[in-house]
Amino acid sequence: MKPKLSAYVSDSVAQRLELAAKRPGTNKSAIVEAAVDRFLNPERDTSGDAALIRRLDRMSRQLDRADRDLSIMAETIALFVRYYLTITPPLPSGDQDAARALGRERFEMFVVQVGKRVASGGRLVADVMEQVSTSNPDLFMRHLEEGAPLGANKDSSSTESRSQHATGEQPGPSPARREEVGYV
Repeated sequence: MKPKLSAYVSDSVAQRLELAAKRPGTNKSAIVEAAVDRFLNPERDTSGDAALIRRLDRMSRQLDRADRDLSIMAETIALFVRYYLTITPPLPSGDQDAARALGRERFEMFVVQVGKRVASGGRLVADVMEQVSTSNPDLFMRHLEEGAPLGANKDSSSTESRSQHATGEQPGPSPARREEVGYV
């Protein structure tokens, strides 16, 4: 025989208890016993906690991916800006007004294109990475034992580009090297 208990609850709790007890296979005593048991012994019912932990883990992984993607985007933009500033000569003062007008027009077109990509759900970075990985799967491989640059073939004995080799011209300094030397 189970001991009988009396308890006072608020009207809102009493109403919710009434609604829960109307479900088939339940009664007020079973609901109150389960609630008190869970309150007094939280380790006993961990099914809700396990679901919460799984969801928090999934959210943590999503945040990690977003953080990684944001870091890649920031680094990409920084490298592009450095490269652009390295190779772009200053304009004469007479051409600056026309260049600003053209820049505003190009920026407006850029914003429209970004809006279209976002609205369509397309991801340019993912598209480009997929295209690069299918056309040149070794692009991000580095043969460390030979000190080769990224994308170099293991059997390649020279780091010259094919176009420089074909035309016989001497390679110029890279944008990063031009920046270091002061060609900016």
